[in-house]
Amino acid sequence: MISESRILGHLEKLPHRSAGFKQLVRELSLRGSERRDLQARLEQMVTRGKLVLTGRDRYTLPESAAATQNLIAGRLSTHRDGYGFVIPDSPSVRERFNGDIYIPPPAIGAAMHGDQVLVEVREKKSDGRAEGRIARIVNRAHPTVVGTFHYGDRYNYVRPIDDKITIDVIIPRGMEIPPTEAELEAADTPPSARRRAKTKTKDVDRVIGAEARRRQWDDLENIVVDVEITEWPTQTQNPRGRVVEILGYEDDFGVDVEIVIRKHYLPHRFPTAVLEEAQSIEPVISSREMRYRRDFRALPIVTIDGETARDFDDAVLVTRTANGHYELQVHIADVAHYVLDGNPIDSEARLRGTSVYFPDRAIPMLPMELSTDICSLRPHVERLVLSCIMQIDTHGEVLGYEIMPGVIRSAERMTYTNVNAVLENDPAMRQRYGPLVGNFELMAELAKILNKKRQRRGSIDFDLPEAVIDFDENGLMKGVTRSERNLAHRLIEEFMLSANECVASYLESKGVASLYRIHDKPNPKRVYEFENTAAAFGYSLGVGALPVKRFEPRGDKRSRYGTGRRQPAPIELPEEVHITPRMYQKLTEKIAGKLEERILSYLMLRSLKQAKYSEINQGHFALAAPTYTHFTSPIRRYPDLIIHRILKEVLADDAERRDGEIPVGLGDVAHSESPSPWSKRDKLSPDLPSHGKTPRGKTSPWDESASTRGPAPKRGRKQQPHLNEREDVRQPLDDPISEPELHDIAEESSTAERRADEASRELLEWKKIKFMSDRIGEDFDGLIISITKFGMFVELNELFIEGLVPLTSLADDRYTYNETTKQIIGSRTGKRYSLGQPIHVIVDRIDRMQRRIQFAVMEEAAPPRAKKRHKRSR
Repeated sequence: MISESRILGHLEKLPHRSAGFKQLVRELSLRGSERRDLQARLEQMVTRGKLVLTGRDRYTLPESAAATQNLIAGRLSTHRDGYGFVIPDSPSVRERFNGDIYIPPPAIGAAMHGDQVLVEVREKKSDGRAEGRIARIVNRAHPTVVGTFHYGDRYNYVRPIDDKITIDVIIPRGMEIPPTEAELEAADTPPSARRRAKTKTKDVDRVIGAEARRRQWDDLENIVVDVEITEWPTQTQNPRGRVVEILGYEDDFGVDVEIVIRKHYLPHRFPTAVLEEAQSIEPVISSREMRYRRDFRALPIVTIDGETARDFDDAVLVTRTANGHYELQVHIADVAHYVLDGNPIDSEARLRGTSVYFPDRAIPMLPMELSTDICSLRPHVERLVLSCIMQIDTHGEVLGYEIMPGVIRSAERMTYTNVNAVLENDPAMRQRYGPLVGNFELMAELAKILNKKRQRRGSIDFDLPEAVIDFDENGLMKGVTRSERNLAHRLIEEFMLSANECVASYLESKGVASLYRIHDKPNPKRVYEFENTAAAFGYSLGVGALPVKRFEPRGDKRSRYGTGRRQPAPIELPEEVHITPRMYQKLTEKIAGKLEERILSYLMLRSLKQAKYSEINQGHFALAAPTYTHFTSPIRRYPDLIIHRILKEVLADDAERRDGEIPVGLGDVAHSESPSPWSKRDKLSPDLPSHGKTPRGKTSPWDESASTRGPAPKRGRKQQPHLNEREDVRQPLDDPISEPELHDIAEESSTAERRADEASRELLEWKKIKFMSDRIGEDFDGLIISITKFGMFVELNELFIEGLVPLTSLADDRYTYNETTKQIIGSRTGKRYSLGQPIHVIVDRIDRMQRRIQFAVMEEAAPPRAKKRHKRSR
């Protein structure tokens, strides 16, 4: 399919940055199926707000459409109280308006939350913020809305569950019950609409049980339904829609998952073509295929996963070499062998981007036939893999590595719990896994060495536990606990990190376009805010005096001239600051085991940016890694599958150059003789690392020794590979996947990842609220983890659940929020509530509208003793 980048790049060159469909077909020289691909891609780009449909068949860049009318393009985010904010698409415009543009309730008009809009800016306020009105709706964000059905005297309606969608959807009479397939056929519904409706009514890949699906609904009052919008709202009329799916009562088992899935528009049903293709795949490994793979079947390779895992995409083995070094084998499921570029399974996997994990179930990226069977590295079954075999010395440095296609037969399906029990000298477990005990001990030994190496280079390890929902034997929630991170978790994390770095370095050295996992350095404003908070605890990152630019908007000076009005406080914006991951690392070591560790670790994490995918290598700040990618989870992440495809093309090219022509379609050839930038045969090269350092040319962009050199240049695929003389005369390999296509995949995958994370977090909060609904009136000890101008958030010690103590609920005095000290202070008594303070609260009420638990203060709790810190690897 034609890439978004190619379309956008072409429109950028046109005079008005606008073109019609036929013009694009002609100028891009498209033929046959490419024309259909272009039409599909244009529709997707309009839906996502990348393009604006300015005429019947004319597509324009949003910035251009806005500029011609002196408007600003952006996305609307509404508040339940009726007002909203438009976040401009352009970073420069966001900076000019201090992030967003305020839209008062009357100026929102017919727009809804999430819509792509054009805004007319009316005025700029003294704090740099702007106020405006919605001039035009470019694209609607919500084709469907999930909400609660209600009968009315004049009309029926659905109240959206998302409190940011503030208007009800009217359901005309006769539109309350989803149509059946027979009714769709009889009504002569257009084929495209019929397919959509059939998908909604068909019981395929549903999450909740069959007993809920068979239920007949005679009364829909208070039932959660999914509604398709048939008429968009106007300034005088609510939107209208029809019910396309009945989910059940909000408190019914499994319905909360269904709501979150639809609210976040998670693809959760596999099309028929995808299921048919998955069912047609044969897992048989031919003898011809085996000729081009390394045979690891006789080795005691194991998978190590959680107890509930069903897809096993990585297996490991550690052995000691004759010279006292370690050999680490990481074997990853060869998904790319079965999921080919452009086939139905691949298209669906790209749409999903990632598997989505909920507390008690998951939405897989690949059909179950692949994810839990054919591709999964199940024990005692032959499976195809891509393998990275690393030679590592006693300092954790990778001396050399090989990457090749292989075949394994996993010796055992291990769990984190059982491996940790073996390492903790549990007699029963050590007897049960006797032949593997020595290998597990060697794994733990190597993992500790690798972790120390990462510490030397400044990699950040936050000790932040995650919430885990406990279920009883009937699948009902019985509590919320902190996740346990043991040594078995850490050793797998260290091994996967090493394999990812090796693969990223290898592909970069080959000079081909690739995908990278990047993590930018923190925003100076976030660092400034963290330093102010940490100072109250007596800590600092050690960045020194932060340079701050103070200014007053020019418009304020003119408007205040001669009026006698008091001068407002100037605006302060932090400027660029030198910050390295080692500074974060040192602070985490200082606060380890302290009472304030939980608070400051959380605030440090919030000060960091979010990692994402990119076709340009910019390094990974948190890992202090100059080159990093995702290679180890192709069953559940689409970028990993893309890396496998690129890798196999490069390996095939290496083998072809070395051995001559190879059979078409069998590019999986071992490259054990291909040079590596870390190869031992190049030991005398000055580019190779010494212990504790990165190779020259691979200096970390955030290394403290590089601070005087300024920011490191962005490293993309243009960097020349490290080649020997035999390879110098060869023509470079063409990019297996073009950079524009990789750019699109990176953006789509990053968006899908954020969507999945938001859905998982929201469902977790739903589960917590439902659990606490039966505990109103109970009291608990907790810790103040956040303070705002409207109250303080308290986390319960036992249940790992947080809730809000509103400022207005503190009745023993009149309390105000101090922005400087981040405290709530009583005006009469001087009583203070501070971050990290123990507190005793009672569960006061559940605010279902805001999905929030509300606490009331009883008395301060006794300070808990500091706990020994169990370091968690990233």
